[in-house]
Amino acid sequence: MPRSRKGIDKKEITIPFKPRKYQWEVFQKLKRFNVIVCHRRFGKTCLAIWKLVAAAVEKDNARLAYIAPTYRQGKAVAFDYLKEYTEPLMQLGGSRNETELKIDLYNGSRIQIFGADNPDALRGLGFDGVVMDEFALMSPRTWTEIIRPAVSDKLGFVIFIGTPMGHNQFWEVFDFAKRTDSKDWYGCMYRSSDTNVIPDWELEDAKRTMPDSQFEQEYECSFNAAVQGSYYGALMEQAEKQKRIGDIPYDPTVDVETWWDLGIGDSTAIWFAQRVNNEVRLIDYYETNGESLAYYVSKLNEKPYNYGAHIAPHDIVTRELGTGKSRLEVAAELGLNFEVAPKLEVEHGIESVRNTLPNCWFDRIRCKQGIEALKQYKKVFDDKNQVFKNKPHHNWASHGSDAFRYGCVGEAPERTDWAKDINVDTRYII
Repeated sequence: MPRSRKGIDKKEITIPFKPRKYQWEVFQKLKRFNVIVCHRRFGKTCLAIWKLVAAAVEKDNARLAYIAPTYRQGKAVAFDYLKEYTEPLMQLGGSRNETELKIDLYNGSRIQIFGADNPDALRGLGFDGVVMDEFALMSPRTWTEIIRPAVSDKLGFVIFIGTPMGHNQFWEVFDFAKRTDSKDWYGCMYRSSDTNVIPDWELEDAKRTMPDSQFEQEYECSFNAAVQGSYYGALMEQAEKQKRIGDIPYDPTVDVETWWDLGIGDSTAIWFAQRVNNEVRLIDYYETNGESLAYYVSKLNEKPYNYGAHIAPHDIVTRELGTGKSRLEVAAELGLNFEVAPKLEVEHGIESVRNTLPNCWFDRIRCKQGIEALKQYKKVFDDKNQVFKNKPHHNWASHGSDAFRYGCVGEAPERTDWAKDINVDTRYII
C-alpha cells in the first residue's frame, strides 16, 4: 500500500481499497507494459486507479493518466474511484478539479482522466504512467501515435485493460504481450469461470438470457466472438478467411481512386482504391484531424500514385458563411477536383458497402486503421429495450467507414439496386 512521504506526516496513509485475490495477483506481477484481459465485474477499473494512486505517491511530480474511450465515460466510470482512493491523501495537501477531472497530490503528482475520442488533444503531454481502459473501443493510433511516444522520455508504464471485442488492436497487443520475450511486457487473461468473482448461478442465468457469442465475449474473454451489432464484421471475417487481407501492391498501370470523409471537428479519412475488373483493391489509407484541405492535398502529392477519381460526401458543396465558398470550390482551387457522392440514406449506403466488400482486397499494413474501422463500425445499442437500433454509433470507426461508404456509392446506380428491400436484424449481429 502507498504511504505518505517522509517529512510531511509520520502516520501511514491507507488507500480505501481492499484487493481481491486476483487483483492483488495482477498488481504484484505488473511490468512496464501490461495487457490485462478480464471478464466483466472483475474490478479492472478499481485495480487500475489503485495502481495510478500508488505510482503518484511513490514518485514526486509524477504525471499519470487514465484514458477511457470517451471523456464522458472516463468521468462516469473512473473519477469517483479516483476521488475515493485519494481522499486520505488530501489531508496532506493537494487539490481536486472537477471540471478538468484531475487531482493534484501533496507531492506535486497529478492524476487526470482523459477521453480517447479526441486523441490528438494528448499530443505533447508526457506521462509516468497511463491506463488505457477498454482499448478495443479506441482508435488504434491512440497507442502507436500518441501514448507510446508520450511515455518514452520518462520510461513510463502502460496498462491496457478491457474485455475482448473481436480480433482488433486489443487482441494484437495482448497477443504481442504473450508472445514476446521482452522482460518489459506482461499479459494475462482472467475468465469468469476461473475467478469465482461472479456466482455460478448468476453466470448460468446470464448464459440463458444472452446470445452465446456475447456471453463468451463478456464473461469468458473470447476474442473469436463476433463484435455485437457490427455492420461489416462477418464480411471482414470472411475476407480474412479468404486471404483477401494481406500484401496488396500498387499497380502503376491502374488509376487510384480516393474516397473521402471530410471532417471539420472530426477526423478526415481517405481510402486509396484501384478497380481491376470486378476487384476493388484497397492499397492505402490515411486519417488525421485538425488539418486544412491544403494539407491533405499535399499528402496525396507525396504518394507515388497516379490518380483518377476523387470521391467526396455530398455536403462538400455546402458554402461556408465566412468565405462564401464551398469546400468543393476550395479543393478545385488547390487542383483537386472532387466527384460528389449521391445523397442517399445511410442504410442504402451500408447495403452498398455490403455488396462491395466480397470483391475487396485490403493491404494489411497500409490499411490497418481503416480495416479496424470497418470491423468496429456498429449500431447504437438501446439499453432500455435491449436491442440494437438501426442507426450507426458515431465514434472513431465512423470516419473510415463513412469514407468507404461514399466510395461504394460513387457509382451507385450502376452497381446497386436501391429499390430492393433491406432486411435488418436489430437484435444482435447483422
